[in-house]
Amino acid sequence: MQYHDLRDWIERVRDLGELRNVRGATWEEDIGRVTEMLHHTDDSPAVLFDDIPGYPSGFRILANANATRQRLALTLGLPVTIERRPLMDRFLELTEKGRALPARLVKDGPVMENVMKGDDVDVLRFPSPQWHPLDGGRYLGTGVVDILKDPDSDWVNLGTYRVMVHDAKRVGVYISPGKHGRQFRDAYFKRKAPCPILVVCGVDPLLFIASTLEVPQGVSEYDWAGGIRGEAYEVIREPVTGLPMPASAEIVLAGFLHHDKSAPEGPFGEWTGYYASGSRAEPVLEVEAIYHRNDPIILGVPPNKPPYEPHRYREYLRSALLLRELKAAGVPGVVDAHCFGVGGCRLLNAVSIEQRYAGHSRQAGHVAAMCRVGAYLGRIVIVVDEDIDVTDINDVMWAVLTRSDPERSLDIINRAWSGPLDPAIAPDVKGHNSRMIIDATRPWEWRDKFPIAIGPDAETKRETRKKWGHILAPQAARETVAR
Repeated sequence: MQYHDLRDWIERVRDLGELRNVRGATWEEDIGRVTEMLHHTDDSPAVLFDDIPGYPSGFRILANANATRQRLALTLGLPVTIERRPLMDRFLELTEKGRALPARLVKDGPVMENVMKGDDVDVLRFPSPQWHPLDGGRYLGTGVVDILKDPDSDWVNLGTYRVMVHDAKRVGVYISPGKHGRQFRDAYFKRKAPCPILVVCGVDPLLFIASTLEVPQGVSEYDWAGGIRGEAYEVIREPVTGLPMPASAEIVLAGFLHHDKSAPEGPFGEWTGYYASGSRAEPVLEVEAIYHRNDPIILGVPPNKPPYEPHRYREYLRSALLLRELKAAGVPGVVDAHCFGVGGCRLLNAVSIEQRYAGHSRQAGHVAAMCRVGAYLGRIVIVVDEDIDVTDINDVMWAVLTRSDPERSLDIINRAWSGPLDPAIAPDVKGHNSRMIIDATRPWEWRDKFPIAIGPDAETKRETRKKWGHILAPQAARETVAR
């Protein structure tokens, strides 16, 4: 790895020429607006906000961190010139079973440079933005890692669960139903026991990415990400909760959630592009301690209308994990898979296969819809032949429109796993949704008689663009190439 913590990562991005410094942007309006603009501009830079009005110089916010393939490659420790499929393949190699490295316990670290306890606790010390105009409050926890522990085992979960500021000493924590952290929390609440939690508002981007992906059951994200970086994470046993916190974290809030202490949380603009879950009572974290580095950096990853930053890196990583799960389930002939950012890398997924038997395409579609990567809040899975480029929405939809026929090509799965963030489900019945499988492959029974398609296959198109893509560049760039 070329970096040890978030600050090292920022300097490497600066070396790549992909970091911009912005001074004087307001937390009330400007930071949210600028971040939305970055999220919806291809190849936009990472931005470090500083000199935020009302806060000391040096109290910063980093936005749009992993929004390009180059920066994602840096985060994973791969060559920044790596292409899509090699990146996915290498990511799967780095996360193979047996590579995990348990976190290493240490006594001290940069996160202990400043400690607030008791009356000194003040969450408002940090420049939490108002990310969207209609949000119910300021959200300190967007690019956040929330740390909880299974009450019945040693399994420590790191998940990204949003955190809203109520006041100087209280924050609200929302965890979607079914998520590992929610299962842990509910297990404590069922016993009417306090649930220990750490809210980490600034970590290196690899640990944050780990907290947003489907890490295997029973595996801590600390261990999983340690296997990718080839070095164990250093953690400190936080005194209040006993939970392990990253020694190089920027900001950590510590305390407990209680079954009988809640407050209105939300609304919050979410990844579907809507204020879909409204406002409702959610558990309150009464912050007992805050730890932070000098000149702390908040990692800001506010959800926005798709695609936003996590959708851009999940198009690679969640697609890779979907490929792994299809193959692990025994589906043969899987060529590629893609989770489209326009659907939040959940609502619209495509799988290409080399057909081998009757029913093969339906098998692939149903597995993709209901395996762990595809199960939560999915909507549509499209299965196509191997000549279709699953990363190209036009190619995929061409296959749908020319190879599928509604009366024979559609399957519906009822009562699948959804949640409060699903905008298409009525507020009083949220929890389940349905899935549609579109079989856009050539019909098995007469595939050999199907009209021959014109144009190159996906691999040939990639090779052409690699060799001749400079023709598409602006005139000045073409002249440079010619010289």
